[in-house]
Amino acid sequence: MFRKQKQKQKGFTLVEMVVGLAIMGILIVGVVNTYGLLSTSLRVYREKTATSALADYYLELARNLPYSQIGTVSGNPHGNLADQPNPISTAANGNNYQIYYSVTYIDDPADGTILAGTDPAPSDYKQVKVYIKNTATNSTSTFQTVVAPQGLESLASGGALAIKVFDSVGQPVSGASIHITNPSINPIIDVTRTSDTGGNWIEVGLPNSVNGYHITVTKGGYSSDQTYPISAQNPNPIKPDATISNGQVTQISFSIDLTSTLTFQTLNQTCAAIPTVGVEVQGAKQIGTDPNVLKFDNTYTSNGSGQINLGNLEWDTYTPSLTAGTDMIYGSSPIQQISVLPNTTQTYNLILGPATANSLLVIVKDAATGTALEGASVELSSLNNSFDQTKTTGGSIWTQNDWTGGSGQVDFTDAAKYQADDGNIDVTAIPTGIRLSQTAGNYAVTGLLESSAFDSGSTTASYSTLTWQPTSQNPATSLKFQIATNNDDLTWNYLGPDGTANTYYTTPGTSIAAANNTGRYIRYKAFLASGDPAQTPVLSNIAINYISGCHTPGQAMFAGLNPGTDYALNVSLTSYITQNITAMSVSGYNVIQVLLSH
Repeated sequence: MFRKQKQKQKGFTLVEMVVGLAIMGILIVGVVNTYGLLSTSLRVYREKTATSALADYYLELARNLPYSQIGTVSGNPHGNLADQPNPISTAANGNNYQIYYSVTYIDDPADGTILAGTDPAPSDYKQVKVYIKNTATNSTSTFQTVVAPQGLESLASGGALAIKVFDSVGQPVSGASIHITNPSINPIIDVTRTSDTGGNWIEVGLPNSVNGYHITVTKGGYSSDQTYPISAQNPNPIKPDATISNGQVTQISFSIDLTSTLTFQTLNQTCAAIPTVGVEVQGAKQIGTDPNVLKFDNTYTSNGSGQINLGNLEWDTYTPSLTAGTDMIYGSSPIQQISVLPNTTQTYNLILGPATANSLLVIVKDAATGTALEGASVELSSLNNSFDQTKTTGGSIWTQNDWTGGSGQVDFTDAAKYQADDGNIDVTAIPTGIRLSQTAGNYAVTGLLESSAFDSGSTTASYSTLTWQPTSQNPATSLKFQIATNNDDLTWNYLGPDGTANTYYTTPGTSIAAANNTGRYIRYKAFLASGDPAQTPVLSNIAINYISGCHTPGQAMFAGLNPGTDYALNVSLTSYITQNITAMSVSGYNVIQVLLSH
């Protein structure tokens, strides 16, 4: 019996075995993780050791060269060191690497600078950078040193190129890639630099060359800008390739900004998509004169959904026209042109109809605000052609210029009321408008007003542009807006021009973001602010252009006309001065803009 008890003591229960295995598993996992961490740390250490050793070796090679030979194959200064297009391939610690250099002249301010006109010899010394790139991981390490000449710098050390990069509103763009090439000199120059935090780069020590330096400025997600060579296609470029002269500074500015997306939609008058329509799209920016050369001028064909999708588009004003075919433009939304802002997504509707030999498209706008006018009566007549026809401008406009009725109105039935404000708004001052409220003679710092809900009458309504008066405010104040739309008159998400709640409409005439430019109901929210207690922003009028179905805002088309020179146009609208235009000539496709004043 003693032996049996002893045998029982030698065994393990199932629970003990499970616990033991679990402990062993934890220990094994810990050991494996520790081994992995040690292996990773060892690899990182070996990688740093290898790159440091390579950097020391190749920087020492550069230091031991004669000063006049320290440069890259196609760089400025020129020399025999490898550059990025022609790297050195080598191996270390089982890894393959590419080695290349970048060498730049440094204009040390200690003895003046060429930019200030106080240093006729700006090539004070050279900065040498060596790049060690692991070809397996594409990781690149950079090391640099400075090499100074033994004697005095040369007085004939070339000229300088001062480059400034800014965005669409004049703010500096840092981190822009500046590519400078000149294949007309020997040796050639092909270097890439990067703009600093102020959007600047100064390249000194460049050899003389007349219109020889081509410069291209780019940045990821941004548009590009460049100089242009003198050519048969562009004999007078606005920004020609740069000229460099000894001891002189050539200053050139470049403007880039975030790109946008623009969709052209080709539709018939019942809003059905029209595919395979050829459309030429021209921007307003020019790169040359005499003759005028446009920066953007391309031709496209609409897809099966009647769309032309343009991405990575530079901010500009774009004008479409049909290239050929059986259709012509009966109207558009926005009217004729669309202003594309940086970092936006916008849509342009082209309403097409059967082409006729002679036609007249009439566009009616408010003379003060430039907004399209809905419901204007447009009469076109001709005695010689026995023609007399009256049409009403399509499209619609919701406008409000009176808020004296106060708050508390959910739906827009009384044109002098609105939904709500934050208590810092004054709508009773003369002349009529919205202002910040005053306390003890000082205006409030901020104020907010939310409009009533406007019913467009259709779930297919689309809203094109937002305009307001006055178009400019006191510099110490600001006036901005957000828009909300829906089909239930309940859900109100206020958004700005980028389709989020983080931005605001700050420029009158801006296209309403695609994120909320459709829906039966619409509201606006006005944000007023002032940095000066003696000043307030003022809103006297706000207008939102919209279309239900495929009507064109402020436009009336007369198709199938006979040619003639005795056409008369009569345009009238309640509360506006009637315009009469006589002895009009109609031949081919004609467009006329009529401005009406109150």
